[in-house]
Amino acid sequence: MNAIALGPLLISLPRLYAISCALLLLLASRYLLGVSARQHGRWFNGLLLVWLLGARATYVALNWESFSADPVDALKLWQPGYHGLGGLLAGLLWTAWSLRRHLLSMIGALAMLVGASSLWLVVVTLAPIGNQFSVEALPDVTLEDVDGNPVHLPSLTESGDLIIVNLWATWCPPCLREMPLLEEADQRDGVSVVIANQGEDLLPIVRYLDEQGLTFRYALRDPSQTLTAQFQAPGLPTTVLFDRQGNTLDVHVGELTSAQLAGWLED
Repeated sequence: MNAIALGPLLISLPRLYAISCALLLLLASRYLLGVSARQHGRWFNGLLLVWLLGARATYVALNWESFSADPVDALKLWQPGYHGLGGLLAGLLWTAWSLRRHLLSMIGALAMLVGASSLWLVVVTLAPIGNQFSVEALPDVTLEDVDGNPVHLPSLTESGDLIIVNLWATWCPPCLREMPLLEEADQRDGVSVVIANQGEDLLPIVRYLDEQGLTFRYALRDPSQTLTAQFQAPGLPTTVLFDRQGNTLDVHVGELTSAQLAGWLED
């Protein structure tokens, strides 16, 4: 899993690691740089802003094909999509500029920034929390679609498609925002998308799909939330990518973006 639940909050693990590294940098720099509290606050607050903007701009530039259809998505900073190297370069430039009159402090700040960024990269790569999939393959589960027809999930591998299983509910705003992306993916050759509603009655599911004009080959009901339990999903939406043999390739908790979905389907 790439997220954990803290009460009602669903927090991305890379963001949690980034916050931890930022706090470590804040503490270390406050006591080791040798600048005034005012100068330190100006540098650090600016660093956070510049890093975020640099990381986001770099990610958008590298994935412009996915953002070109709706450039406003680039401004949705709460969505995943940050490039660590771009943020680091922007942070180094800001540090060199803001501390240019304090040479030793500038050198120390540059070294600390590189160290904190390297630590974040190592932790994200090693993924000490949630580094294993709760299911290794499509679970042996049969659910009904909205027309009452049984669908045995492992049988979907007979199509030879990549399989995306999305857990959602009509009360979940991020789930609803990503539905058009999933419908678009379902229309691509070589891709099968399963949207498995968790815990709701048939009526709200059908009403939502009809009102939005959404059509899926596999719009399933999971009233007992069997898949939530098997995937050990900490929240909704949760989306799992399976290969053509039904083996788990990746799991994403939270709202999908067009860039992330495109990366899944292109790899």
